[in-house]
Amino acid sequence: MTLNPHLPLVYHPNYSFNFDPKHRFAMSKFAHLYQHVAELGLIGSNLVEPILGTPEPLELIHCENYIHDLWNNRLDEKAMRRIGLPWSKELMARTFTAPQGTLQTARLALKHGIACHLAGGTHHAHTDFGSGYCMVNDLAFTTQTLIESGEVTNVLIFDLDVHQGDGTAAMLEHQAYAYTCSIHCEKNFPFRKSASDLDIGLADNMKDDEYLAIVDETLSYLLKELNPSLVLYDAGVDIWQGDGLGKLDISWDGIIKRDHLVLKRCLEHNTPVATVIGGGYDKDHLRLAKRHAIVVEQAAGF
Repeated sequence: MTLNPHLPLVYHPNYSFNFDPKHRFAMSKFAHLYQHVAELGLIGSNLVEPILGTPEPLELIHCENYIHDLWNNRLDEKAMRRIGLPWSKELMARTFTAPQGTLQTARLALKHGIACHLAGGTHHAHTDFGSGYCMVNDLAFTTQTLIESGEVTNVLIFDLDVHQGDGTAAMLEHQAYAYTCSIHCEKNFPFRKSASDLDIGLADNMKDDEYLAIVDETLSYLLKELNPSLVLYDAGVDIWQGDGLGKLDISWDGIIKRDHLVLKRCLEHNTPVATVIGGGYDKDHLRLAKRHAIVVEQAAGF
């Protein structure tokens, strides 16, 4: 496969910082992902750095008190425990920059047909609380921003993280021009799920063929029915059979086929697609970065 070195990529150096390497959330994965993609020859003038984030733009979709309390380290211990990450200024810098990165990626996709963010997919963040390593919701922020600005007519959020996109579903429930679809492992976090426009809960230990058939049938149907201006694709790699939090039995090759399929269907339909990396858990941070790089490699193949 010949890789396209002009694929628009979005990344900020603040995405990774000095962080406990034994923590379940691998903060180093973003820097490792960038390094791996660079080694593939995919980083040059195509790399876009998002603006540094602040709380104010996120007031569009989040409760003002919540995000300012988060930014200023005023959340109580229970709220931080629900998020699962220790507060720091470095964490706030990356947390509020990443949604700007997803927005930038979406705008690049609208212009070029396809673009990839080397972060994003924080779909467990709700209007007034964070959860599951997610503090602010980049998918809801990007969708609402583009709809309100008139840059798109409608957006399909196609969430293939192994965990249901509960925050995104709840935050966009009353946004008529956003359609949320989550295909996830049913008996997995979050245990109290929100209602997406379409939820498909998968059985534990599902294998490649059945999974890929569901993804293809669902996306093909939604592209035809919705004719979206943009697809935001959450390419979570925690579906992998070796993932620490997954519960599905999808092979590495299955992830490659999935990402190729999703991108191919969008491009066949002439629908711009912006990708974010979503979830993935692995004590081997380099292997995790290579898993996250799959969607970038597949996008660069078109």
